[in-house]
Amino acid sequence: MSSLEKFSFNATRKAFLMVVGIVLFGVSGYIFLEDYSMLEAIYMTILTMSTVGFAEVKPLSDAGRVFTIFLILSSLSVFTYFLTLISKYILDGDFINQYRKYKMQQKISTLTNHVIICGFGRNGKEAATVLANSGVPVIVIEEKSNKTDLHDSKIIVVEGDATKDELLIQCNIAKAKSLITTLPNDADNVYVVLAARELNSQINIISRASNDVSVKKLKTAGANNIIMPDKLGGAQMATLVLSPDIKELLDIMSIQNNEEFSIKEYIVTRELNLAELNIRRKTGSTILAIKNKKQDYILNPILDAPVFPGEKIIAMGNNKQLFDLGEMIK
Repeated sequence: MSSLEKFSFNATRKAFLMVVGIVLFGVSGYIFLEDYSMLEAIYMTILTMSTVGFAEVKPLSDAGRVFTIFLILSSLSVFTYFLTLISKYILDGDFINQYRKYKMQQKISTLTNHVIICGFGRNGKEAATVLANSGVPVIVIEEKSNKTDLHDSKIIVVEGDATKDELLIQCNIAKAKSLITTLPNDADNVYVVLAARELNSQINIISRASNDVSVKKLKTAGANNIIMPDKLGGAQMATLVLSPDIKELLDIMSIQNNEEFSIKEYIVTRELNLAELNIRRKTGSTILAIKNKKQDYILNPILDAPVFPGEKIIAMGNNKQLFDLGEMIK
């Protein structure tokens, strides 16, 4: 149950119980003090609480008048209390915040094939930006939501601890395509990977690691890929010294994704022969590699290379070329 629903339920329950209590108090008082019948006591109690101003059922004694005054003040106090509670809830911004969270959770519940990113440091922010620019719906889990200065409608920010199973469930992990965990602590990343793998056995998990000793633990926990930013950064620096233009081109190919240029992978569902398809002439796209069932990459495959069901084709081209390729190999 959401906070908004909890508030509505609790406020309604309190109001109902207090009103019932006042009605019972009023009915009992009129029966005891004025010797009213049950119906007369109920009618007089409701009449008094509503302050509509009809005549009394029977003339009241002094004790009855004092009791009626007390009953009116009690009713007004209950009404004022709940009016104050609701006003405070709205004016303090709690209602707006809870309503936004409620709407956000409704949106999350409809997502499929989305990506969950745990942690919004430098790596998490870059991953979220690239994915959002590629049209992929993203959920970011960050313990301090004020760190996430985002205005992209494709990125949803959930505040909380990513190591909590219930938060992953709240992010609809059962229907997610991938999870990226970029938490600064390797132990936390291991825990997130374990929890994610248990909650969704098919999800693709990519984890950040700071130490070499954590790589094996993350693999054992269920991570599909592990990235060590420090090592990767050093290797890139060395490549810039050795082959600066090649490195720059590879960077462009890896992050650029627009209508003019994209790199996409396709899962093959039937046996194919590249020579027979004549992909380059018919679609204009270029086959970069084939990933076989042994998870090995065959780079720049020969024209008559067979491709079997379950293997992947990695190709580059513009949006139309890649769309035509996808239609061809269905």
